[in-house]
Amino acid sequence: MVYNNFVLRLLFSTIFIFVYLILFFTNFNYVFYLIFLIYIFIFLEIFFYFKEYKLLVFIYILLSFLFFFKLNFNEEIILHFNLFILIVISFDTFCYIIGKNFGQKKLIRISPNKTYEGLFGGIIITLFISLLFSYLFTIVINYKLLIFIFMIILTAFIGDLIESFFKRKSNIKNSSEFIPGHGGVFDRFDSFVFSIIFYSVFKDILL
Repeated sequence: MVYNNFVLRLLFSTIFIFVYLILFFTNFNYVFYLIFLIYIFIFLEIFFYFKEYKLLVFIYILLSFLFFFKLNFNEEIILHFNLFILIVISFDTFCYIIGKNFGQKKLIRISPNKTYEGLFGGIIITLFISLLFSYLFTIVINYKLLIFIFMIILTAFIGDLIESFFKRKSNIKNSSEFIPGHGGVFDRFDSFVFSIIFYSVFKDILL
């Protein structure tokens, strides 16, 4: 079961990255519509699947969307947005992989599958990948960049916990069955939903 779930996660992540790269190389503005579509699916999941705190969840997603919407993709620094996406995906992926394979000590009751080993492993690997990306694409590596990376990691983690909280309150395991066997769209993009708020506010200050 764990193996099948991992394969499904890997397959979905690969497809998403593939689509993202196609849109990115075709026209970076198209990335906006891809993420806009993700928000639409999340709103649908909330409407059909969430039972408790539905209005609060709607407000939370709407707030996230408004911060995303204010980004100017015509002038957005492409490398910085790609770094942001890389941090979120890497942290989510490696927390899961390390947690499933080496996790022993449970981290928090609201999300019982999370472990200290997964969290710290995800942080270390994400930091390494982010700095390597920055070095290869000549993004200035300084204390501001380190603050940016750690804050995206932190807000991604908080976003995951927020989504877990809302699911527990609605007594559902997955945010929907829109992605069969994979947890739903909100499940897969919960880290993005919260961390995009921080990115939108602080990208011009830290990058």
